Amino acid sequence: MASTPGILYVTMQPQPSLPASQFHDWYNNEHGPTRLRLSFVQNGFRYRATDLSEADTDKPEWMAVYDITDMAELTKDEYLRLRGPPAKTQREADVMKQIKVDRKLYDLVQGWQSKDFSRLEDVAKEGTGNALVAVTMVLSPEAGKKEELDKWYRDEHVQLLSKVPGWLRTRRYVTSSIDPEAAIEYLTLHEYAPKNGLNGEEFLAAVDTPWRTKIMQDVVAEKRRRTYDLYYTFGPAPRYLAPNLSIWQSSDPKAAKTRTLLDSLGGAGAIESWVTTKDGVQLPFRLEGSADSDAPLIVLSNSILVDYEIWDGFVESFLSIQANKKFRILRYLTRGRTSICGSQAVTIDVLASDIIALLDALRVKKAAAIIGVSLGGATTLNTALTYPERVESFVSCDTSSKSPAGNSKAWGERIALSEKQGASALGESIVGTDLAEITTRRWFVPESYDGGALEETCLKVKKMVETNSLTGFKKSVNALFDYDMKEKMKAAKVRGSFLVGGKDGVLPATMKEMTGGYGGVAEYKVIDGAGHLPMVEKPKEFAEFITGFLGGR
Repeated sequence: MASTPGILYVTMQPQPSLPASQFHDWYNNEHGPTRLRLSFVQNGFRYRATDLSEADTDKPEWMAVYDITDMAELTKDEYLRLRGPPAKTQREADVMKQIKVDRKLYDLVQGWQSKDFSRLEDVAKEGTGNALVAVTMVLSPEAGKKEELDKWYRDEHVQLLSKVPGWLRTRRYVTSSIDPEAAIEYLTLHEYAPKNGLNGEEFLAAVDTPWRTKIMQDVVAEKRRRTYDLYYTFGPAPRYLAPNLSIWQSSDPKAAKTRTLLDSLGGAGAIESWVTTKDGVQLPFRLEGSADSDAPLIVLSNSILVDYEIWDGFVESFLSIQANKKFRILRYLTRGRTSICGSQAVTIDVLASDIIALLDALRVKKAAAIIGVSLGGATTLNTALTYPERVESFVSCDTSSKSPAGNSKAWGERIALSEKQGASALGESIVGTDLAEITTRRWFVPESYDGGALEETCLKVKKMVETNSLTGFKKSVNALFDYDMKEKMKAAKVRGSFLVGGKDGVLPATMKEMTGGYGGVAEYKVIDGAGHLPMVEKPKEFAEFITGFLGGR
């Protein structure tokens, strides 16, 4: 059966009892992203009315529209379950009690678009405005009125509107067949660039013709017209930060957890959620920092066998510097932290594509910086080389541009050690204490371990290594076996830095050589007294360097 594309069209008016911050927090962080994660929801946009006056007490200020690939999907459990508990949280229920909602479903009738039209949901369009005119019509009951309206739109009206400066697209809809109890009405959405000719000469000519006059007199029984400006474009991941962010946690047992927290030095709370890659792998993330949705974003990429808490000390030091509160910081769990790594082999190309998946889901056109250590260092370098249009700068730490000879043998022995111990937790095989002890002692300088000032931190990292999924470890370590970026580095253009702990074995010499072989602008930095994870052992020094590096943006 052929699919029927259409839209979910919702107007909303919050009651005075609902603070605006709570309204936006709920809509942007919970309601919208939950819908955008459905495969049949192509996009979602929030609009704010531009036609209100103090006398307009009955017109809703807010409108949201979602493009649906097949309206029949809205009758199925995958969607309907979101509208009730447990998927629907108590927070959502409480907020929606304070909003007057008018929810309508429409099937697509016909559409036209300008050669200048491009899809607003494309990440490259983030920040681009959009003016929208919504016209709703109820037709006279006599036979043949629909055909007359169709012919007028097709043969005159849209042709004239297309001459209006800034016209981008017109789409016509009718009340959806999946909503048989609803009265039949026609909705037309006209989209214009922010600078447009609405109410100009061409527009006035389009709405003042004999044919239009006849249509309005003989065909249309009721007509309503609203105008809006684009306010917010949803993505499949929450990204709304604010000083008064609500403390909230998702309750859907069939989905990974999302929650918001207030304890962030960025001053606008933090969001912990997840994105899904094209091959179906979930990447948990933490976003914090500036409340400005357009704030420059820093992405942090982990070493193997750890979670994103290895960046805690750096983030605290970095955000304690006032000048850095203008940034947002994104941390995430690299493929291999859990056993669910996808079916494809994990390579540095796959890991680079994961960073792009995160940027896309969070609607970030270009990261201000990507910073990674060890496997994350190779990942960030490869991301900058492969996707230079998405990365403004990078810092690659404690890594190599080419996998060292014998790497697969060394890691194979480490896998064997874990398999021999046979440790498990919650019914799943984990790396275990034997490899964790060897690994963390190799990563940190002796002064940090065994009674040193950072012993507690080292033991925390050791626990991360110990509890890593053994299956995930065996899959993700494949990325370190066979890669070579030296040739690509020669033609590189993204500004970068190669940073290394001064006591990280042969890597200081290796990374100095990498700096010399990089074709773009790059600097070399050594953090004295640090081993393989300099941002853990020397977070203040690491943060000061990054602050200076980003100060040259």
